[in-house]
Amino acid sequence: MSELDDLELGHPVFDGDNHYYEALDAFTRHLDPALGRRCVQWCEIDGRKYHVLGGRVSHAVANPTFDPIAKPGCMHEYFRGNPNNVNPLDLLKDREPIRAAYREPDARAATLDDQGLAGCWMFPTLGMIYEEPLRDDPEAVCLTFGAFNRWLEEDWGFNHEDRIFTAPYLTLADAGWAVDELEWALGKGARLIVMRAAAPTTATGRHSPFDDRFDPFWARVNESGVTVVVHAGDSGGSSQGYAPDGFAADFKSGGAGGWKPSIKMFGIEQAIHDYLLSLMLANHVRKFPNLRIASVENGAEFLGDLFRKLRSMDKKAPGYFGEDPVDLFRRHVWINPFWEDDVEQVVAWMGADRVVFGSDWPHIEGMPAPLDYVAETKALAPGDRRKVLYDNAVELTELRPA
Repeated sequence: MSELDDLELGHPVFDGDNHYYEALDAFTRHLDPALGRRCVQWCEIDGRKYHVLGGRVSHAVANPTFDPIAKPGCMHEYFRGNPNNVNPLDLLKDREPIRAAYREPDARAATLDDQGLAGCWMFPTLGMIYEEPLRDDPEAVCLTFGAFNRWLEEDWGFNHEDRIFTAPYLTLADAGWAVDELEWALGKGARLIVMRAAAPTTATGRHSPFDDRFDPFWARVNESGVTVVVHAGDSGGSSQGYAPDGFAADFKSGGAGGWKPSIKMFGIEQAIHDYLLSLMLANHVRKFPNLRIASVENGAEFLGDLFRKLRSMDKKAPGYFGEDPVDLFRRHVWINPFWEDDVEQVVAWMGADRVVFGSDWPHIEGMPAPLDYVAETKALAPGDRRKVLYDNAVELTELRPA
């Protein structure tokens, strides 16, 4: 951002949705090789490397080595409305060698300087989609992400120069493991944790994340005041026969030219809708009143329907929530809209103090440059714009012990 632009904006910007591209040994460096068959291994097929998850080759990401890699925001035009009617697969063909900033914290800090950002939250790429393929072996899920988190702490740290805050990945596949892993992460300085919007599969089957069996984990989250980021990923949702099940991040759904739209493209919003609605219907935030939940890269268009459902239930079960459930929701939940969402409408739904900017940089569907998003906030009052672009994420980055 130029100096003139900085003066016009009048305040710093904190990006609440950045990503790294995992190192080749991110899942294996701290994993006993004897466990590889149950967890993560590499294989080579026709000269290309793939991850093998629980003994099955994963094709969810076309090139999990990320070298070469598509350029940041190359799908921006498509998500803007595809004005040139371009096949999205064609937008992915321009690739480059992987940048140091995608894998090294000092190089990323220098990139933040170039981008005009005060700081950022950073989340996994592959890490957000590997719990689901391993879910039938809950112990392997925990082993995999225990190893992954130790790689993350080793290569990035959870707080680099008070600017880059990475989130260890937590799963409720085993409640005891989740408590121990959270304790370890807090001891290493984690300011936030990241989970997927899904009901975990445990040794006794699938259970709501808000089931009483997970109360020891949520009690520790509540006590510590760490922010829980629920980030888009593979939540395992079914398309009920309208499209093939399974996660795919490459837009290859078949049809003419190798691509066509399908109901799967709305799976992320359905998953977070169900997760947050379940959070509220379980009265979870009344049980744990210090919880702060940030929904990141899940969009925001589901909010109107979710609020209608909450108020309908409030009428059917008067007194259950103890107060207006939408007000209760707004007290405990922050929303990072998709950049193409109407941020003015999201602020009207949530309040300016509950909306968090995130560019998704350097992913293909995000912004080519994070501060491209500033133009989307032009309708906001200056004070509200500052909250969305800076204050809210900074507040959530600080622990708020009960």
